[in-house]
Amino acid sequence: MDERVMGERAMDTALAGKRLLVTGGTRGVGRATVLAAARAGARVVTCFHADEAAAAALSAKLGTPHRIVRADLTRADDVARLAAECRTEFGGLDAVINNAGVDGHSRLADLDELEWQRVLGLDLTSVFRVTQACLPLLGPGSAIVNVAASAALRGVPGRSHYTAAKAGIFGLTRSLCKELGPRDIRVNAVAPGIIDTGGGDPLPPPVVERIKSMTALGRLGRPEEVAAASLYLAGDLSAYLTGTTLTVDGGI
Repeated sequence: MDERVMGERAMDTALAGKRLLVTGGTRGVGRATVLAAARAGARVVTCFHADEAAAAALSAKLGTPHRIVRADLTRADDVARLAAECRTEFGGLDAVINNAGVDGHSRLADLDELEWQRVLGLDLTSVFRVTQACLPLLGPGSAIVNVAASAALRGVPGRSHYTAAKAGIFGLTRSLCKELGPRDIRVNAVAPGIIDTGGGDPLPPPVVERIKSMTALGRLGRPEEVAAASLYLAGDLSAYLTGTTLTVDGGI
């Protein structure tokens, strides 16, 4: 493993030597997941859509033998190319972490079909596309981890398209765990709450305080805490877990 990713304590997730695909891995939770996996001794392919600066920064941090690929996960040909890169680089995969996603805010009266399709396309349909494309690369003992959202368990006004997409991940996860279980492929989900990624538009302080007051732990989550849950489900320590959802929301 490149010494540049050794700056933080490695996570004991039984991932050493495993081959991972993490989608949307150059920012936020995805970036934390990629770095933690690399520190744990895994080899990682990840992808990004448009932010070249974030991809370059991650590349400088990761080094070899990891790979960062530009791909639009709403395009079937890009997903096929991403899966081909995984085959070329690693010969197969031991885990797929479907992390890529997009947020959405719109009241139903103002929600047009383009916005509906934009959010469902990346948050749900891309999970189907990536999983289907990578399935031939997964063998016995491998794992699929789908990143959903705890908001989909509660419902949030003004985010019906986002919560519908994330709720769809729960159903997809449960069905695939039964379909792929006979092949010894596990399928689980992670449902993060409000995570302080340090990027984008920061929440107003009163909103942050209100969210903190809603959690049992009295704080926002950190990307590394979601990464830990995803990598636990991707590794051998969770060998008898499938069809489950780990809710990482501080007890909202």
